[in-house]
Amino acid sequence: MLPAPAYRIGMTAASHTVTNQAPPLVGYDVFTSDRALAEAVSRHLPAELLDEALGELRALGRATGSEQVREWGELANAFPPRLRTHDRYGHRIDEVEFHPSWHRLLGKAVAAGLTDAWGRPGGHVRRAAGFLVATQAEAGHGCPVSMTHAAVPALRAEPELAAVWEPLAASRVYERELRPAAGKAGALLGMGLTEKQGGSDVRANTTSARPLAADGAYLLTGHKWFCSAPMSDAFLVLAQAPGGLTCFLVPRVLDDGTRNAFAIQRLKDKLGNRSNASAEVEFDGTTWARRVGEEGRGLRTVMGMVAATRLDCVLGSAALMRQAVAQAVHHASYRAAFGGLLADKPLMRNVLADLAVESEAATVLGMRLAAAYDSGTERDLALLRIAVPAAKYWVTKRCVPVVAEALECLGGNGYVEESGLPRLLRESPLNSVWEGAGNIQALDVLRALRTEPAALDAYLREVGEARGADPRLDRAIRGLLTELADLDGVEARARRLAERMALVLQGALLVRWAPPEVADAFCAGRLGGEAGSAFGTLPHTLDLRAVVERARAVG
Repeated sequence: MLPAPAYRIGMTAASHTVTNQAPPLVGYDVFTSDRALAEAVSRHLPAELLDEALGELRALGRATGSEQVREWGELANAFPPRLRTHDRYGHRIDEVEFHPSWHRLLGKAVAAGLTDAWGRPGGHVRRAAGFLVATQAEAGHGCPVSMTHAAVPALRAEPELAAVWEPLAASRVYERELRPAAGKAGALLGMGLTEKQGGSDVRANTTSARPLAADGAYLLTGHKWFCSAPMSDAFLVLAQAPGGLTCFLVPRVLDDGTRNAFAIQRLKDKLGNRSNASAEVEFDGTTWARRVGEEGRGLRTVMGMVAATRLDCVLGSAALMRQAVAQAVHHASYRAAFGGLLADKPLMRNVLADLAVESEAATVLGMRLAAAYDSGTERDLALLRIAVPAAKYWVTKRCVPVVAEALECLGGNGYVEESGLPRLLRESPLNSVWEGAGNIQALDVLRALRTEPAALDAYLREVGEARGADPRLDRAIRGLLTELADLDGVEARARRLAERMALVLQGALLVRWAPPEVADAFCAGRLGGEAGSAFGTLPHTLDLRAVVERARAVG
């Protein structure tokens, strides 16, 4: 461990010489210093792609860990977006103004290929790793990045639309100005699915779509209660067409250069995610839209988009956990108390190791699911159907206690805004709420169990790869099989079932791929019943020092 530095800036009284404070965690490579993430990329990418991918990710990691990009994140949150409904002359413009730092963050994310996964080899692993890195500097700008990436599978239901919009979505060029798609080198896409009366129950949507004479063209009337990234170039929305609930593409600017009827009524005043705009929007009956997919098959059309954004919720939570743990370990590696460095104190070491294990389990699971997209095998696609909602349920719920405990590791220093931990804490519940809250995910796991036997088979084959390696994992697998054999009254047990499935899958992946000390700690604390309910209650006989050292952000 390094000695605690002393600082003296300018002419100050001796009593104000700063000692025993950790230096800021800046000027490091966020990617390379995350051993679990770097190993996952090397594991899941083909050898011929590895050098290029590692070079790109290291460059993004260095930028993300730089003082400049960290400052952009702070400024984007300190100066949140503002809605301008009218210009000075009274014309309706419905624009959202962002701080320049927001645009810089978005530009860097787009240039790093974080909206380009579907059309390049290893694209999902490379993009997932980049997303996990970039959002550690600022989580809010991940929303438009995620929506744009996830829109592609829905657009492909209408090849003519996909031919126009998919290259724009995958572009490495960020253009903030609203113009017709034909005049842009790159575009962002958002979505508006939920409404006041329905929320996650999108079948209750009342927005209506009236067909026009032109094939595939409609006019929309209605509202959207949550519209993500309202300054995007186009949106995927759901509306009731004559044939039932249908997916539509709503551009902000029409082909002739005029603005579409897209009234932003207000921006949401959110707990966290302050840099990102979430809006309520109205369609006034003249809002032009293009059908995506068949009438009445809107849910089927958007499910690929929903699954991709749910995986991003897992990755986003993993990023928040990783940054919180990195900050906690960094602080404890410099801060001295009670005769030594905090990181060397057995009790603090237990807390840090417990947090590090949770963070690594989230990263390894998220990257395995990204790799399943890349492989495209029947087994992996079936695995995604059941593992994505289970992972989204569990990983996003673990984010809040991990970040809160990491903040506590800094004591009062962690509770002040300048530490950055309060911003992480406000952000931490978000991914559990977005793209379907916990009950929705648990019920989706049940739906996969009941209707898609291949999904359960793929899951069991995946965890079966690790059988025999750890007796605690083997017992957990047997217990899960017992639960799966009895589905009477299962809806009331859906959360428990989703949790156990996620934990067993995480355990299996760690036993196969993580260092023995990490897998041992996970199996003891999460599967073996050898730890308490709070972090920092792992058995003291484990190699906790090695776990903490692995989690330290250096390099």
